[in-house]
Amino acid sequence: QVQLVESGGGLVQAGDSLRLSCAASGRSFSSYTMGWFRQAPGKERESVATVSWTGTNIYNADSVKGRFTISRDNAKNTVYLQMNSLKPADTARYYCAARFRGAARYDYWGQGTQVTVSS
Repeated sequence: QVQLVESGGGLVQAGDSLRLSCAASGRSFSSYTMGWFRQAPGKERESVATVSWTGTNIYNADSVKGRFTISRDNAKNTVYLQMNSLKPADTARYYCAARFRGAARYDYWGQGTQVTVSS
């Protein structure tokens, strides 16, 4: 069982930066592939970025490439999403999720943290 708690969201202006954190409880954090997702009102959930259990980063949303960076600290059981040059289009609730190694499905989800970017 893995529990995930996101933090770091807030209300910022366009061009600002935020760093989201996702703290995981449970053992074997280093064996989990971690992902950040987001969902804006009226829109489908979107995969933003993934960091595999082997440390490979994948940015799944073209709109965030070059602005967002995903990273993990296995010693702290935490995954981060550094978001720079934020845009109003980035406004959404951001969720952290975990899946064991190369599993196809994310089995664990956090409650999310709200990010609102004003113009």
